[in-house]
Amino acid sequence: MKTLQFTEKTAYQGESIYVGIDVHKKNWGICILGDYLERKVYSQPPQPEVLVNYLHTHFPGASYYSAYEAGFNGFWIDRELQRYGINNVVVNPSDIPTTDKNDKRDARKIAKGLRHGNLRRIYVPHQYILEDRLLLRGRQKLLADIKRCKCRIKSQLHFFGIKIPEALDKPYWSRSFRHWLQTKLFEGSAQVLLTAQLEELESIERQKKNIEKQIIALAKGKYNQFVSLLRSIPGIGILAAMTLITELVNMEVLRRQIRCIAFWGLVPNVYVSGETEIVRGMTERHNAFLKPILIQAAWRAAKLDPSLMLTYNQLCRRMKPNKAIIRIAKKLSNRIRYVWKNQISYQNL
Repeated sequence: MKTLQFTEKTAYQGESIYVGIDVHKKNWGICILGDYLERKVYSQPPQPEVLVNYLHTHFPGASYYSAYEAGFNGFWIDRELQRYGINNVVVNPSDIPTTDKNDKRDARKIAKGLRHGNLRRIYVPHQYILEDRLLLRGRQKLLADIKRCKCRIKSQLHFFGIKIPEALDKPYWSRSFRHWLQTKLFEGSAQVLLTAQLEELESIERQKKNIEKQIIALAKGKYNQFVSLLRSIPGIGILAAMTLITELVNMEVLRRQIRCIAFWGLVPNVYVSGETEIVRGMTERHNAFLKPILIQAAWRAAKLDPSLMLTYNQLCRRMKPNKAIIRIAKKLSNRIRYVWKNQISYQNL
């Protein structure tokens, strides 16, 4: 049986081809839809040029539209597809309902949502912003590594029943405490392990200091204007300001106030079924790196700003402090949004 071959370069002129891409490390699940029919569902190597060649070969002259979920691959796929002339969008995975792990079905849902216009594009930052964002995120991960190292060392001390001297009990991890850890507390293998753990801790701390130096250099350099504006808000320091800048990037994307608060994860999870409405904690759909920074800034702001301190004290009379600080964080986020949007220092309001 002969296969149909297209010799005309404009065979699909005026038609639209919608491509759903389910991105994985070793392969991509692809679903190709036309205006009315499903054209092809298959798997391919994780290379944009392979998809582009297939589209130009089998659907020449058409207008190409594609979409994939944001994830571990970042945004380099979007840049490559755009460079090849494909109108690509990157979407939030939460916008695409899934019921199982079938790659073809996931790609099909993405393609159908793209064809029906139900997918909302997320903002794709420039390359230099992404690099600076990873620098801030890398610092937060190093902080978690430092905490784990400290917990391992203390766990080893508790395991062998070694008590920390009262003079060194607080504050933890002072110079005298570290010097005490370096003395011969164990015999044999346990001391070798403790020495290795201390060396790992000091190595990670040096990495964190180097990253913080680079962050401060960026704050005093190309981000100086934005950092100065954000630092005028009580509770916002250099690291918090840099995290806000690299994660938010463009405040115009978050035009509505409620959308901005939801992006920071400061709205509750609400489940509605008929007349039943259930509220379960805070939403899981948010930027995981912004929320903790904003909560930390809210605790500082509640101590530094008289109006926020008064509000916090009033809230604590009718709710727990951890819930009250969420309200303070919302107020702080409104200040950040206003200062950013209007490019005016908070002290001049």
